[in-house]
Amino acid sequence: MRLLLDEMYPPSIADGLRARGHDAVAVVERPELSSLPDPGVFAAAQLERRSVVTENVADYVRIANDHDARSVVHHGLILVHPARYPRGDPRTVGMMVTALDVLARGVPSDEPTGLRAWL
Repeated sequence: MRLLLDEMYPPSIADGLRARGHDAVAVVERPELSSLPDPGVFAAAQLERRSVVTENVADYVRIANDHDARSVVHHGLILVHPARYPRGDPRTVGMMVTALDVLARGVPSDEPTGLRAWL
């Protein structure tokens, strides 16, 4: 499973995942993605065969639902509950790296599955 972390997440999460052997990148590491609206970020993730990791549930679920309604398979969403992984908590980076590591190891393929998972 290849991951694209939405703009609200620091690159340290992607760094931690890469240290564990995962193909992960954060939007903030990619200047060409930083200014894109959510549909553009989702489209870029699909071109790179990545699942989007985000807490922006409303926008990304709407985008994924549109793909599903058109029978366009996508690489999925990993939806993050902000109360479980608060951005201001210094423990969040480590907790997210651990949770995403476990999830990614359970989905070894980067084939499009329309996956939706919650952290």
